[in-house]
Amino acid sequence: MSRKAKVQVHVGGFEDMGQRFVDAWKRAETGSLRRPERHITFRDLATLLSALTPKRWELLRDLRGHGPASVRALALRLHRDYKRVHTDIANLERIGLVDRDTDGRARVAWDAVDASLSLAA
Repeated sequence: MSRKAKVQVHVGGFEDMGQRFVDAWKRAETGSLRRPERHITFRDLATLLSALTPKRWELLRDLRGHGPASVRALALRLHRDYKRVHTDIANLERIGLVDRDTDGRARVAWDAVDASLSLAA
C-alpha cells in the first residue's frame, strides 16, 4: 500500500520556515526522512485565505479527482468562466499547489493538503 502524497501548508514567518528546514535536515542526516517533504508557508491567515479561495479549492479537488486537465476543460466541467479559471490555475501554480504535466495540462500531485495554523506570535 503506498502512502498518500501531501503538501503541508503553514501560516508563519521565516523563523518557522527555517526551523522546519533544520528539522528536515537533521532527519535526513539520521536517515529518518524517508521521502521529500513539501511545505508552503503563508505569512498570515489573510494571505492564505486569499490564495486558497473556495473556488480554487474546488479546482484542486476536481483535478485530484479527475486527473490532469486543460483550463478549457476545467472551465467547462465546473461551469466557470475560462478567464477566471485561467487566473485561478495560474495562482495555484505560482504558490506550488498545481503544476503541469508533459502535455501542459494542470494537475495536482497531492492527495491531501495538511494545514497548520499556529496561534503563537
